[in-house]
Amino acid sequence: MKKIKFVSLIITLVFVLTGCNAVAETNAEPVDASQMMNKGDVAATFKLMDVKGDSYDLADLAGEKVYIKFWASWCPICLAGLEEVNTLAGETNDFKVFTIVSPGYKNEKNSDAFIKWYTGVEGVENLTVLFDEDGTLTQKYGVRGYPTSAFIGSDGVLIKTQAGHINNEDIQTEMDNIF
Repeated sequence: MKKIKFVSLIITLVFVLTGCNAVAETNAEPVDASQMMNKGDVAATFKLMDVKGDSYDLADLAGEKVYIKFWASWCPICLAGLEEVNTLAGETNDFKVFTIVSPGYKNEKNSDAFIKWYTGVEGVENLTVLFDEDGTLTQKYGVRGYPTSAFIGSDGVLIKTQAGHINNEDIQTEMDNIF
């Protein structure tokens, strides 16, 4: 009986110690906790190119709120919502609007094919479409399906991600409720 208890104790300790050692890998910059106004983890940073070849760095947006929509060209819900997010991006807001696609990841077109396709899409003149070339950022933000929205506070905290289409009114309300 003592042997069974001892073995059970050892097995339990192994699971507990293994669990304590599991740490999520992140590319986030360390932030002084006293500067964080929102609850959550610091958003994974990025430096991405857009469809025009311009570079965007999340670090350059320190002090600004950011809304990101992850989407794919093969996703009918995403395509149906492009005009709406284009309208949001064209409005005067107290936050930045970006969209992110991942060429070559999860059946997305490669960069060249995407750019060729995208130049024929109407009603997207206000959108900034960034390329997450290998899907690394998409994975870091926990995107499992498209579309997925990410809300980042002015303190760099990832407030939440939400799968599915979100209308502009709800996006605006969410952004109004974060710092």
